Amino acid sequence: MTIDNFNFNGHKAIVRVDFNVPLDENGNITDDTRIRGALPTLKKILADGGALIVMSHMGKPKGKVNPKMSLSQIKEAVSKAVGAPVEFAPDCAKADEMAAALKPGEVLLLENLRFYPEEEGKPVGIDKEDPAYDAAKKEMKERQKEFAKKLASYADVYVNDAFGTAHRRHASTAVIADYFDADHKMLGYLMEKEVKAVDSILKDIKRPFTAIMGGSKVSTKIGIIENLFDKVDNLILCGGMTYTFAKAAGGNVGNSICENDKLDLALDIIQKAKDKGVNLVLATDCVASDDFSNDANTQICCVKNIPDGWEGVDIGPAAIANFVGAILPAKTILWNGPAGVFEMDNFATGSKVICEAIVEATNQGAFSLVGGGDSVACVNKFGYADAVSYVSTGGGALLEAIEGKVLPGVAAIEGK
Repeated sequence: MTIDNFNFNGHKAIVRVDFNVPLDENGNITDDTRIRGALPTLKKILADGGALIVMSHMGKPKGKVNPKMSLSQIKEAVSKAVGAPVEFAPDCAKADEMAAALKPGEVLLLENLRFYPEEEGKPVGIDKEDPAYDAAKKEMKERQKEFAKKLASYADVYVNDAFGTAHRRHASTAVIADYFDADHKMLGYLMEKEVKAVDSILKDIKRPFTAIMGGSKVSTKIGIIENLFDKVDNLILCGGMTYTFAKAAGGNVGNSICENDKLDLALDIIQKAKDKGVNLVLATDCVASDDFSNDANTQICCVKNIPDGWEGVDIGPAAIANFVGAILPAKTILWNGPAGVFEMDNFATGSKVICEAIVEATNQGAFSLVGGGDSVACVNKFGYADAVSYVSTGGGALLEAIEGKVLPGVAAIEGK
């Protein structure tokens, strides 16, 4: 069943969204992108004449109640966004009466799902090495089923619109789907768009295909890098991992971030790129600073010759030229991870130029997918979010999908 083909009139729909939005010290939302992303789904349900139950997590409370992560803080913002009053259920596992009283056009927001350890389904307070761990894990999985069943009992339709958590088999993202038949569970509009965007990258590649992978650690990106070798024509590796490659090649990287235990892995990646015929583009120069602050002293250095006491914080002019040269001709572009410490304006040039090159290629007909929290923050900071083909709301989910892994949140709906 697809959301477009379903008439919610007379139905109660429980919708898993990703409202894990950033808050300031006063509980005010600093970026409402995720709320806005879910609006087409929520408004469709209300416009049809359905009643709406919204559930989400916020932060990592680890199965304990934490007022700083309460969804009560965003109730008014959600109400304003959907254009309807929103009731709040302070205990997501004891919302029976509030859900039963819900009328068409009304909205109920449940408290943070992760205040319950059953949401994530992981044993609490016991190490994996403990002999009793397996029994505790089995017990928690049964409790997770009961928790999912309770959530499912509030409604007769389930909609998953939380791509950011689709890679987790949590009670609200996957297990709950077992309690609805195929005609009463579906992906929301945002999830449909995310899945379609990933398919465009993996199954409908227009060439040349250039992927830009940033981030501080090679180790966290190795799965996606290896999967991309079979798909891309150009692979740009940047950000902090630059200096692991530079040191692996015999360079001196000063105080730059570097995984000293992954030097062999870096050399393996270079060799695999050659074996696969992939053009691996690494930064040859960088902006180095003598302190991790926006007003630090800076100099342009070869990435293999950074003075002691200095650290690489952005790509240099030669690297910028090489990166742009691989991006502009591309017809498919994937960007995950900035080129430097873009949060500091003086070290944001490389990331901004990447943005501009992606936008120019998009204007020339390329399909561009930007995903991952830092990359999304980049395009928002520089005002280019509407100038690329698609901005993904999923970080880990996007990476796992591109790695070729099955996402539990999608499989639970599509039966794969």
